Amino acid sequence: MTTLFSTNKKINGYGLFLVFALLFSSCSEKEQKNQNPVIAHRGAWKTQELPQNSIASLKEAISLNCFGTEFDVHITKDNVPVVNHDRDFLGIDIETSTYEELLAKELPNGEKIPTLKAYLEEGLKQKNTKLILEIKSAPSGKEKTLKLAELAVEMVHELNGQSMVEYICFDYDAGKLVSQLDPKAEIAYLNGDKTPAEIKEVGYTGIDYNHKVYKNNPTWIKEAQELGLKVNVWTVNKEEDMKYFLEQKVDFITTDEPELLFNVLNKK
Repeated sequence: MTTLFSTNKKINGYGLFLVFALLFSSCSEKEQKNQNPVIAHRGAWKTQELPQNSIASLKEAISLNCFGTEFDVHITKDNVPVVNHDRDFLGIDIETSTYEELLAKELPNGEKIPTLKAYLEEGLKQKNTKLILEIKSAPSGKEKTLKLAELAVEMVHELNGQSMVEYICFDYDAGKLVSQLDPKAEIAYLNGDKTPAEIKEVGYTGIDYNHKVYKNNPTWIKEAQELGLKVNVWTVNKEEDMKYFLEQKVDFITTDEPELLFNVLNKK
């Protein structure tokens, strides 16, 4: 015979179960991450013939469900961080020009050169695809490069984008500065001339080296991961190379061919 007391215990127990289930579900949703290894290089641009480093290629990478989308950031004469790969924007030198002067030209799809702020604002509308911010080395040297690193971190914090933005750079000191400004930031080194141990020591959280570097240093992938570093490889566009690095268990692969990499993953 079930007493009122035992019934209440069952109800209370069931209620507690629902509470814990809802809490767990809520936490799981917040912590859910996009776990594929695909990072679109300069956005996903090639298949749809979109401009590289454009808002359009950013949106396409997000639409493809890439883990991350990489983009390059330079700094103008008047200290405006802008998104573009080359040192010039359609023939206009970025570092020696003001942002207003860069607006004289536009990308083939009609976009103006994106500011870092505009690019981040668009990318931060979603919570699935990470924004991989490359701090480009300034032609004039270290001082301007470090200024760009400082402004980039400041902008990410201003937009509350810390959880969605990761940094990469060729300039060793720029990455060290990012780590000092934001000790929780994910920051990977690109140049390939430092061992995983050297990278770890100064605050980097990952290595992001050209595919040839790993083939010339075959122990570095395992060494880095044993140190708790993430391992990315760039720029991998051939199917056989994609398969090779997946077999090597790298964490991420940066590619101009994200659709191809997804196809390779689906065949596994």
